[in-house]
Amino acid sequence: MPYATARTPLSGHRPRWWTELPLVAVVYGLYAVGRLLVREDIPGAVRNGLAILRLEKTLHINAEHPLNRLLTAHPSLGIPADFAYASLHYVVTPAVLIWIFQRRSAAYRAARTWLMSSTLLGLIGFTLVPTCPPRLLDARHGFVDTMAQYSGYGWWGAGASAPRGLSGMTNQYAAMPSLHVGWAVWCGVLLWRHGRHPLVRAAGIAYPLTIVFVVMGTANHYFLDALAGVAVMAVGALLTRPFMRIADHAKYRMSTVFARMPESATPTRSTIVSDGCKTSAGERIPGRRTASADSGDASARSAAAADDTPAAAR
Repeated sequence: MPYATARTPLSGHRPRWWTELPLVAVVYGLYAVGRLLVREDIPGAVRNGLAILRLEKTLHINAEHPLNRLLTAHPSLGIPADFAYASLHYVVTPAVLIWIFQRRSAAYRAARTWLMSSTLLGLIGFTLVPTCPPRLLDARHGFVDTMAQYSGYGWWGAGASAPRGLSGMTNQYAAMPSLHVGWAVWCGVLLWRHGRHPLVRAAGIAYPLTIVFVVMGTANHYFLDALAGVAVMAVGALLTRPFMRIADHAKYRMSTVFARMPESATPTRSTIVSDGCKTSAGERIPGRRTASADSGDASARSAAAADDTPAAAR
């Protein structure tokens, strides 16, 4: 994804945190509110979920079945997976964003634009393709909701990662694409490309793979949801440079508009010491004559009078 992590921002300056923080908050707020406002078409979401499951079975890629049975049978795996699903999505992603801002500032603007554009694309996917996750399908389809099974160990209830009693605050049918996987891929690419320590680069590989295992094993996403999350990030990466150019062009146009605005007609004081006055002979400061200047002028007048006296009078 060459366009997503450009080392130098197009505008040539380092972003400031006091402008970046509100921007990130606004975009995430739009994503969260838009996710909630999407109409939960439950029958349509169930049909879409079953269609995905049938396609996976036809292609023999329904790996979520064995992974879900593994986590259901072994709490030592299922409980940590539930904690990972409920928390890492909201912790690792902003942590990597802050790390890029502080340590790799030249790549920050492209990384932030990539994340935001991909997130908004994911919101479009939630809107167009509401999808019932495997855990909410009828039990005859062979899935167990591990979040509900192990809810006594965490803060969540039956509403996926939402805190207990607040499941109504989230859209549980926003499963296609999986932004858990998409954001993990974003983190992985940045850690791999910009990490200098081998452990950091290894984390760039391990983290996305772990999230894929978690979202499928907890029956929160299908395998095709995960692939769609990767595809959304790929499209977002391709759109990063065009979006940055559009933003730079808009900023330039705004700056030119403000530059053309008439300046205030308030008169300004002159910075010249004499303020337009000229000094005459013997004046050091305009309008102020010194004693030495006065005595010098008297001597000059006496000499001039002597020159004007007729020779006979001498």
